[in-house]
Amino acid sequence: MASTTMHEQRASVGQKLHYVNWGLLIVLSLVASVGFAMLYSAANGNPDPWAWRQLSRFGIGLVILLVVAMVDLRFWLQNAYWIYLGSFLLLIYVELAGQIGMGAQRWIDLKLFQLQPSEIVKIATILVLARYFHRLSFERIGRPQLLLVPIVLVAAPAALVLIQPDLGTAGMLLLVGLAIFFIAGVRLWKFVLVAAVAAAAVPIGWRFLHDYQKERILTFMTPESDPLGAGYHLLQSKIAFGSGGMFGKGFLLGTQSHLNFLPERQTDFIIAMLAEEFGMVGCLVLLGLYVILLAYGVVIALRCRNHFGRLLAMGLTINLFLYLFINVAMVMGLIPVVGVPLPLISYGGTAMITVMIGFGLIMGVHINEHLRVGRVGLADEL
Repeated sequence: MASTTMHEQRASVGQKLHYVNWGLLIVLSLVASVGFAMLYSAANGNPDPWAWRQLSRFGIGLVILLVVAMVDLRFWLQNAYWIYLGSFLLLIYVELAGQIGMGAQRWIDLKLFQLQPSEIVKIATILVLARYFHRLSFERIGRPQLLLVPIVLVAAPAALVLIQPDLGTAGMLLLVGLAIFFIAGVRLWKFVLVAAVAAAAVPIGWRFLHDYQKERILTFMTPESDPLGAGYHLLQSKIAFGSGGMFGKGFLLGTQSHLNFLPERQTDFIIAMLAEEFGMVGCLVLLGLYVILLAYGVVIALRCRNHFGRLLAMGLTINLFLYLFINVAMVMGLIPVVGVPLPLISYGGTAMITVMIGFGLIMGVHINEHLRVGRVGLADEL
């Protein structure tokens, strides 16, 4: 009997590739290809130094995605707390001995690449919240004392990230945490209470912001007041967006980027370069591809028959949406500049790999959508 079970388990692992959602992988590749093209353009028609590296990272990320997707969903359920602890210890290490760049202490130098633990901790936090709420019934979620643990699980890494300082990532951690709380069934009045407390704490929080963060927020209101200083990034981004018109100036023909007026064109402001070269139509095509990715994530979450998988897939999809929304809103001047990359497009190793890990977990939920997972973590396939 035991040998039969082992054989069935081996066969099921071998069959998992059959259940891979290849449509999702194709859309992922299309979005990343837009990024390769824009990084090629950002370097004035040269694959170095950004496009080739980004392409290699995406290739590595695809392998990691498939490996993560092949792992049994119960593994992530059972080890969620350990993964969270590991990412949290990396955040502490950054505070003690991390690399400093552009005024922030966010990276660990691994010689081969710079690791940014704040990106990893977002995935780990979603995992651990899905694990925690998975074991709670809807009635138990209504008990306020049971919400103290997940509140700490979100607030602790957010506080460490804020100290680095990285206001954008800290805000994303809090927002995705709140979203999972809501999806898990936390009552709406508790969110109203939290919002009221947060609004009352704004004057206190303002005192703890760094001078450049205060300057960014104030400049967001009137960027024209300091066009060559704090308002420079936002004004140049708006010029790039506006000058692209409907169809853009053409590939490699953007003046804002190629004459070096547009700052950080390979990272945070890359969509402004896309808007200048391909216009509103190009931006809408890219946003349409992102909408398809988000739709895949939502559908996979809704079709999953176990609560852990639903929470995990939905949390990761919301995380992708926040990446997209914050970056686009930032470069269009709808919110202050906070330094959040555009997923799969902006140049960056840790962000690329963590996004691919996230999609690997979503793919794993899709592959294991018929898995029934009990409150104690035991599972039986239907």
